[in-house]
Amino acid sequence: MLNLFSKIFRSRDKPQNRTTGSSFRPFFGGSTAGKVVTEKSAMQMTAVYACVRVLAEAVAGLPLHLYRYNSKGGKEKAADHSLFFLLHDEPNPEMTSFVFRETLMTHLLLWGNAYAQIIRNGRGEVTSLYPLMPNRMRVDRDEMGRLYYEYTRYGDENGGNRCEIVKLSPVDLLHIPGLGFDGLVGYSPIAMAKNSIGMAMACEEFGAKFFANGAAPGGVLEHPGILKDPARVRDSWNATFGGSSNANKVAVLEEGMKYTPISISPNEAQFLETRKFQIDEIARIFRVPPHMIGDLEKSTFSNIEQQSLEFVKYTVGPWVTRWEQSLSRSLLSNAERTKYLIKFNLDGLLRGDYESRMNGYATARQNGWLSANDIRELEDMDRIPTEEGGDLYLVNGSMTPLKDAGAAYDTGKEENESEKVLELDGGNSGKDADALRRHR
Repeated sequence: MLNLFSKIFRSRDKPQNRTTGSSFRPFFGGSTAGKVVTEKSAMQMTAVYACVRVLAEAVAGLPLHLYRYNSKGGKEKAADHSLFFLLHDEPNPEMTSFVFRETLMTHLLLWGNAYAQIIRNGRGEVTSLYPLMPNRMRVDRDEMGRLYYEYTRYGDENGGNRCEIVKLSPVDLLHIPGLGFDGLVGYSPIAMAKNSIGMAMACEEFGAKFFANGAAPGGVLEHPGILKDPARVRDSWNATFGGSSNANKVAVLEEGMKYTPISISPNEAQFLETRKFQIDEIARIFRVPPHMIGDLEKSTFSNIEQQSLEFVKYTVGPWVTRWEQSLSRSLLSNAERTKYLIKFNLDGLLRGDYESRMNGYATARQNGWLSANDIRELEDMDRIPTEEGGDLYLVNGSMTPLKDAGAAYDTGKEENESEKVLELDGGNSGKDADALRRHR
């Protein structure tokens, strides 16, 4: 009986890229607008391309470091660890860290999952990372309920003429899942929003055909008599007046023919308004501020900086957290996670304008929680040597070192105490005054 229940659990717990309990299949690309929407065809939409590019380049351009916890309770860059070079500079001999992260982030935004094969040496250390296509990956469980991955390699990859299925264990794979329902496999944002993207594609096709037909509405050629060859008349009309190159030509009608337009204008059909709304709809899918993909209609000088900061906190921030935790889980052992930390640096994106940064640095410097070198590192400037005071922490007022902040106060207190003792003693010698002060 126990074996039966375990089989039922494993079958229910199988990762599936679909909405449970419904007939919806996200990878069936048909949309209600009549357009087939796939991850690659969606990239032909300028709004989708712009959103994917903005997010992929934002994550790829962030500094990515491996840190080591030190004995003082802080952290320092672990440049001597092999993972530091892989993450920061070159994950494999064929691509840079920027290109690697940009590729995986693009996969994550389009397919909802990002995969990379982990190559290890004989000691189990990570030596390289290679991205894998998400549409060729299948996630499943074996008879014991353990996860495994199946990747399909085509003939041009394995040097043969047939496809090959490679089975990978979770130890050999970096998997960054996007939003999903089982926590194991992410769902494609393109597939989930295929109707909105399909409508945008239909609007774009309508506009292209509208201008291809000379930006003039279709209509009917009326003849008072009977035409022997109506197809010839239609073809002749299209050849003469069809296409954008023939726009605004003057038509000469003979034999009592009359042209009657029958289509409504694009303004009446709210074509432009629909296209603008679809741009906002696609930006909403990826949670990208419209001004970052070229739509400045609702952006002003007073709110555009705030929108940019919200983009970092509410859009890039969750993606970065997803990356950091997946990298640590796949590349660091349980023992190493207590000693090392993989972290993106978002400070560069959160910095304001020059004047705001300088005012913030001045406040931090005067209150003793940033040194000159701390500020110079944030501004990518060379450090001041320690012996010249580059690492000193100062406080407001006389700008004395933090460790000497109370020295002047203690000295003044001792002098006041001595004067009071002399005054009370009525002019006793310094020796007696010292004795009285010790007695007090």
